Amino acid sequence: MAAERDLATLLRDMKPEMHDGIFVFCTIAEGEELPATIRPLLTFREAEGTTLVSRQEEAERIGLPHQFASRLITLTVHSSLEAVGFLAAITARLARAGISVNAVSAFYHDHLFVPEHRGEEALHLLQNLSAPGSGHSAD
Repeated sequence: MAAERDLATLLRDMKPEMHDGIFVFCTIAEGEELPATIRPLLTFREAEGTTLVSRQEEAERIGLPHQFASRLITLTVHSSLEAVGFLAAITARLARAGISVNAVSAFYHDHLFVPEHRGEEALHLLQNLSAPGSGHSAD
């Protein structure tokens, strides 16, 4: 199946799903080895160090300091990496509700990390945004 680029189709078909568990953001110093006992969902290298996103219980089990306890919502539509305006519409809607979001685009889907205590609210806002008759507007 080809990746979708049309904004109206992406919004209509995004079908957000929330994953079980709490995810956290951690960092290890540049050059430091990734602890063998953790399986991060995401790693990203920056000049200052490597960011890890993992389940909270994994980070705590090995004593890794962490921030931003969050819920993970996946937008299950196969979005093109070249789609224009999709994440802008999503993040604008969440911003109007005062919900911060850390978005990650992967090959097939876009993934949203939202504050743990606002996860259900964010999920409902996204479901309403994609509901028939919503006009698929980020307004």
